Amino acid sequence: MTDHPARRLLLVHAHPDDESINNGATMAKYAAEGAGVTLVTCTLGEEGEIIPPALAHLAADRDDTLGPHRIGELAAAMKELGVGDHRFLGGPGRFRDSGMMGAAQNHREGAFWATPVDEAAAYLVDVIRSVRPQVLVTYDPDGGYGHPDHIQAHRVAMRAADLAADADFRPDLGAPHTIAKIYWNRVPRTVVEDGFARLHTAGAGFPGTGAVDDVPGVVDDAQITTEIDGTAYAAAKAAAMAAHATQVAVEGDFFALSNELGQPIFTTEFYELVRGERGVAAGRETDLFAGVVTS
Repeated sequence: MTDHPARRLLLVHAHPDDESINNGATMAKYAAEGAGVTLVTCTLGEEGEIIPPALAHLAADRDDTLGPHRIGELAAAMKELGVGDHRFLGGPGRFRDSGMMGAAQNHREGAFWATPVDEAAAYLVDVIRSVRPQVLVTYDPDGGYGHPDHIQAHRVAMRAADLAADADFRPDLGAPHTIAKIYWNRVPRTVVEDGFARLHTAGAGFPGTGAVDDVPGVVDDAQITTEIDGTAYAAAKAAAMAAHATQVAVEGDFFALSNELGQPIFTTEFYELVRGERGVAAGRETDLFAGVVTS
């Protein structure tokens, strides 16, 4: 274990860009502090809608080369965040991006949504037993907003956490490891409301604005157990998001996806602890590793 940083954080996301939007400030903060930050991305995002007209030819219904392009975008984003350990589940292209719920491509061979959970989870067990993280961050059971790949990423991450701790499961993948704390991505409703109020006041130049309930992971404030102040890393998060240029357009403190509806960029990021011991007696944690014995 001497070759591992004392604090080790694993994040599991569905597509390139999800990590920067949800956790970019958190990742930059812990990386800057010397923690081990490992990102596992489950697909290449081949089915994504493309913002720049000059890159429209990459789309799945044309050249179908968006996936390899997004590998480069992810690498550029991780450079902005200072994260050196980013991997694709099972290797690049092992699992194909799925479409939105009900799309025909969700059930084709190789689609992440169509893959048995335990099959995909075994690849993540390999990562967990190698990296040995104390903390895991992923989505809630709805995947934040109901996208099949996000739901599947949640299922795979939670299942892999269980399997990695089971000494009887695939001993060839290494010694068992129990993750001390598991968090789901969340955003408190009042923070989202305040963010949209700022957007309307600023008049950012998007054709429209999104709605509070369209932001993935919005919950009542009381559900939030943990908040990470990443304001010192606001520029890094915005730059990482902008690196995903096929998917994200950034303007100041705001961004839009392909629907061109403006949303606020959150630089304090929020979580719900769903497994493990809370690290503070009262109030919200301000450190994902609060209460964790690090070594």
